[in-house]
Amino acid sequence: MAARAYWQGQIRLALVSIPVEIYSATKSGAQIAFHQIHEPSGKRIKYEKVVPGIGAIDTDEIVKGYELEKGEYVLLEQDEIDAVKLESKRTLELTRFVDADEIDVLYYERPYFVVPADDLAEEAFIVLREALRRARKVGLGQLAMRGREYVVSLKPCGRGMVLETLRYADEVNKAQGYFRDIPDDKPDEDLLALATTLIEKKTAKFDPGVFHDRYVDALRHLIERKAKSKGRKIIEDKDDGQPRGGNVVDLMAALKKSLEKPGAASPAKKAPARKAPARAAAKKRA
Repeated sequence: MAARAYWQGQIRLALVSIPVEIYSATKSGAQIAFHQIHEPSGKRIKYEKVVPGIGAIDTDEIVKGYELEKGEYVLLEQDEIDAVKLESKRTLELTRFVDADEIDVLYYERPYFVVPADDLAEEAFIVLREALRRARKVGLGQLAMRGREYVVSLKPCGRGMVLETLRYADEVNKAQGYFRDIPDDKPDEDLLALATTLIEKKTAKFDPGVFHDRYVDALRHLIERKAKSKGRKIIEDKDDGQPRGGNVVDLMAALKKSLEKPGAASPAKKAPARKAPARAAAKKRA
């Protein structure tokens, strides 16, 4: 079954409009979800909407409220909230272009694939893609989707483009509040050289397939074993080999050890030069 477009509309650059479709670039199928179960009966637990002092209530009596002060709420009906939702204008107007490295990674939120909506849109789509690539710029604009307005970036990606929703400035914490207590010291040059060598040794091209969620893998294995064990408890004690708290680490020794290749033999020492027989005999007589 073909993927369903998350959004359909047009990208506008000045007087040029390009019909496009947007598809989600990520998925969350790897996660494992658990339910809460009543152990004696083996049945799933359900939840009731309860008001303190009143008890269970009907869902028709529930409205949304914003807390002004402790225990004081402004109540809003759903149709009042719906009335202020932004209608999708089906247009992403690129209003500014910036260097990609100017956008802090903290602002990036969710990526989407962007493709031309039809054959007629392909030429303009390719022109915009290659213009962004040549200029090494990222396009910025605002886009209304599903009742909310997003700041978005647009950049080339292979034959297509990627649109990423960005967080607003007030949604990102200032780093200074967390980093200000870290001393602004210069590192030891020998330690810095060892760390740099270690980084260079482990440098490779990015391959996301190398990494996988080991916790999810372990959970799946546990579920399989538990299903076969007929309820027997399964707990394995594992020693990860990591040093525990309180151990003083010699940073220089740790970096040097990290650079050693496991299992590799030490370089053979150069054998001393063989002495000539005459010289050896003279030395012996002396």
